[in-house]
Amino acid sequence: MQKLESSLKNMVLVLVGVALVVGAVLACINNLTSGPIAEKAAQSLAAGIKSVMGTEDLQVAEPEEVKQEFGGKELTFILHKCSDKSGKELGAAVESTTGGFGGDLKVLVGFDTEGKIMGYTILQASETPGLGAKATSWFQKDGKGSIIGMTPKDGDLHVSKDDKGGNAVDAITASTITSRAFLKAINQAYAAYAGKSVDGESGASKVEHNEKKG
Repeated sequence: MQKLESSLKNMVLVLVGVALVVGAVLACINNLTSGPIAEKAAQSLAAGIKSVMGTEDLQVAEPEEVKQEFGGKELTFILHKCSDKSGKELGAAVESTTGGFGGDLKVLVGFDTEGKIMGYTILQASETPGLGAKATSWFQKDGKGSIIGMTPKDGDLHVSKDDKGGNAVDAITASTITSRAFLKAINQAYAAYAGKSVDGESGASKVEHNEKKG
């Protein structure tokens, strides 16, 4: 009996020892990789900002966190205000996240000083394989549902089949849900950039919404 107890105790001690060693190794690996990963993410973001603002000749201010409430839920947006090398304001690149078909859809969209969309890039897409890739090009300047040059200031961007008047955009083929999620992220990014209170359902300015009701 004593031999059995001794063996069990030894097994437990060995397992605890192995767990501690594995934990230490994983912690070491994490410390070694976290720096390069963070640096690569920062480089990708910097390149993305230049891409969506359409120029390499810019200065980017410190990121600004903006909170907006949509449908009773507070969302956080990151604004990267940009200027040229002489200090002239160019607009801002905005990080915006919303729920897509398969999970979060995160975009970076560039607006000029008048609120026109200069460019965008997909930062994260938990969509059905292929849909995220399609969204990357579909709404670009030469895409079938281009949003470049449009502005949510003139009304929410929406898929054509929703028939809400102006600012209609052709949805990705067989992917209306993803298209709606993408356009919602753009509308909300504009609302954060413009600093307006917004209607939770659509992302449109509440001021504009109330005026229409009146």
